[in-house]
Amino acid sequence: MRAAAQGYLLLVGLVIVGIAVILRIGASIPEPTAPAPSSEPASALSSVATPAAAPSQDDSSSVPPRKSGDPLTRLLLQLVVIITVSYLVGWLFGRFGQPAVVGEMMAGLLLGPSLFGWIAPHAFQVVFAANSLEPLRLLSQIGVCLFMFVVGMELDLAQIRKQAERVLVIGHGSIAIPFLFGVALALPFYQLYANPGASFSAFALFLGISMSITAFPVLVRILRDRDLFHTALGRTATLCAALGDATAWCILAFVIAIAGAASMGVALMRTGAAFLYAGLMLAGMRPLLARLLRHWLRDDVEPEQAALVVVSALVLGSALITQKIGLHALFGAFLAGIVMPSGGNFRGKLTLRLEQFSSVLLLPIFFAFVGLRTEVGLLTDAREWLICGAIVLVATVGKMGGTALIARAFKQNWRDALALGALMNTRGLMELIALNIGLEMGILSIRIFTMLVLMAIFTTIMTGPLVQLLTRPARVPRTPGPVLKYRRI
Repeated sequence: MRAAAQGYLLLVGLVIVGIAVILRIGASIPEPTAPAPSSEPASALSSVATPAAAPSQDDSSSVPPRKSGDPLTRLLLQLVVIITVSYLVGWLFGRFGQPAVVGEMMAGLLLGPSLFGWIAPHAFQVVFAANSLEPLRLLSQIGVCLFMFVVGMELDLAQIRKQAERVLVIGHGSIAIPFLFGVALALPFYQLYANPGASFSAFALFLGISMSITAFPVLVRILRDRDLFHTALGRTATLCAALGDATAWCILAFVIAIAGAASMGVALMRTGAAFLYAGLMLAGMRPLLARLLRHWLRDDVEPEQAALVVVSALVLGSALITQKIGLHALFGAFLAGIVMPSGGNFRGKLTLRLEQFSSVLLLPIFFAFVGLRTEVGLLTDAREWLICGAIVLVATVGKMGGTALIARAFKQNWRDALALGALMNTRGLMELIALNIGLEMGILSIRIFTMLVLMAIFTTIMTGPLVQLLTRPARVPRTPGPVLKYRRI
């Protein structure tokens, strides 16, 4: 245990020193003073890429406001298109062994200017005119908050404490190494792809976050689809991803506080307020909820309207508080999920109710909104596609390779270690949420945003085949029948 603790401290220390050196070097790089080449979105999407920006005065391709029609009619049309396409593409991906959520991510990309707007520009303007997208943006944010609430409920802190040493080292190592790789990428990319006015530290830290996040819910879905959830590999991957994601979101909260503050003093105040609020939620709100909801914390009682009112008020109120602090509303929703009582499978019952509504309607809206902000046509030449490929390679080597090396230190064989690394390389929706925040804050340009979205989709798609290849049942020689390598625990 002492050796593991020393190794953990050494790893974290080296990563912190490396990041500090890179940030110091990057501080001398001049800030971008003009928009990155080709970083402007298509004219019809200018208000989608930057919601706060004024609409372009020369937007001849947009549907004129006087022809936009009834806003409710337009919104209903958008929802019908999004839900239908998301379901069909998700079903198609499921036929090829991918989780439906991967297909829904791809559906969002197909509904944007990368395909729909390219092959049918007039129809694209009829359905997704730039001046009609604000309701979609707000609905997508509500969907993300509900999703993060469910993610918070799925974190099992008791299980993490039981395997604290192993989970801590592998979980944090799986984000520390790719985080360092992402920060290093900022050195050559800052002047090319950062938005004007974005500081090097904010840009570098966002790249680090984009390389280090694991999509915990997608990982669990992949494990269940392949009957690996109750194996030693599945349990380790689940706990490490849960701890890693919680840590990554804490880091993201700190980055947002720094990037959105006018000075370091304001950033420290926001960070302190966030930690104070988290402490109050964990120490005060959790026992209070256990008393308020005690009637429904029994196996034979289903949550009724009163319980759902209490939960809804907590989720939305917590999201409101973190939004006012200067972080994002999703952090408040995430905290609300963590403090939910778990007696009588209360969390499972809430998850079942929320997932059915959120996964069918709200999350596809978020994927579509991300797709509207992503324009593959901005990658205009072979050089930019090579850069995009390099980003995918660095992300995969950092996450999969880094996790595998640390797992090897815990005496896992290479096959098990690489399988764990492949699972931790799943990014999916969690990555898209972080990228969306970076774009809205004016840190990432549309060009680098597009590359990182493609990286998130590609690394998530490759997880399933890699895990299937690395976890095929192994036969033990000279035994009367096949023996599965990964035994249930």
